[in-house]
Amino acid sequence: MTHSTHSWAPVGSAVAATANQDEECPAGVLIPERGWAPDALALDAAHRIATGAGVRVAVIDSGVAPVAHLRGALAIGTDVVGGEGADATGQTDLTGHGTVVATMVAARPLEGSGLVGVAPGAQILPVRAWYADDDAAQRDGTAPTPQSLAAGLRAAVALGADIAVVAASTAEDAADLRDAVAQASAAGVLVVASAGNLADDDDPTQPRYPGAYPGVLAVAAMADGLVPVAAHTGPHVAIAGPGALVLGGLPNGADCVLGADGNATSWATAQVAGAAALLAQAYPDEGPEGWVFRLTATAARQDPDARSDDVGWGLVQPLAALTLVDDGTARGVDSPAVARPEPAADDEPPLHVTVPPDTWLPARQAVLWWSLAAAVAWAAVVLVGRRRGPAAPRALRR
Repeated sequence: MTHSTHSWAPVGSAVAATANQDEECPAGVLIPERGWAPDALALDAAHRIATGAGVRVAVIDSGVAPVAHLRGALAIGTDVVGGEGADATGQTDLTGHGTVVATMVAARPLEGSGLVGVAPGAQILPVRAWYADDDAAQRDGTAPTPQSLAAGLRAAVALGADIAVVAASTAEDAADLRDAVAQASAAGVLVVASAGNLADDDDPTQPRYPGAYPGVLAVAAMADGLVPVAAHTGPHVAIAGPGALVLGGLPNGADCVLGADGNATSWATAQVAGAAALLAQAYPDEGPEGWVFRLTATAARQDPDARSDDVGWGLVQPLAALTLVDDGTARGVDSPAVARPEPAADDEPPLHVTVPPDTWLPARQAVLWWSLAAAVAWAAVVLVGRRRGPAAPRALRR
């Protein structure tokens, strides 16, 4: 499948990454290795605190197939497209994209597989908003459009979703989609959307929707080692998730490693949505604003006080988000519930001392350098004259 000419090319690239995997990931073949992402997110420890139990996550996508990994997780959803081959339950997936997203959110443990969702206790509400993303789907009206995603968001609200995942993006700022996002936010639904995969001829600074709308948690992607994956950027990008070489489940029952081709923001979005589901279980009263604060304040980044347009506040850290004590002192991100404490004021004004210029500074610096040179020379003489013992082992490098 090639990139389509419409504004949904980033969806098409990710669809191709799943639809063409059957040869590399044969039906029913499981992968026991779980990859780098679960350790980078400290999921084992996070799951001892929360699993997303009782949280409803709507996957607004190509449908979700009832694979073994989702046994007990997949609810009856809906189909807002209504074309030929419609499935009113939302549980048909012709491309695999929605199934991968759903398994990354909520896959249950399965013997022989390393795949476990970020929120393995969450419930998946499949909202089928498109069937395919090729030229034929565009001709018959079953390709993704801003209107179909808007309908999907409204359906997610009607189904009682707590979190809505939109692992897709468009360059079109459509009033219908904007309004649907606003309605979801007003209903207390957290919308988690991808920043958008980067096609060859794209302007990376072009905002993508619905991720760029107010109230949406826009997700970029990272590879192992906190390496950003090329994607659309901007001031709306809030956080990143694992997107390259990550494990997901296909409709054919196989496990598959995805994201090696750079089509990574869909998979990152799924995992950030899973992290949000953990918080929705642990802190239901904090709502979307509180969950977003916890996620962004605790994301892994080199500078705790700075975000970037590439990856937002950094790589999502579910365990840190679950255990954050919100006292208003979080680095970089202001709490929506607790005011940042004022800096402590000194009881007395600071003492200002004027130091006269040191006219002898050059001379003293020259003496200091000669003294240091003499000390080094003496140390060398001592070391040469002393018999050396066995060398200490070099530290192991990780």
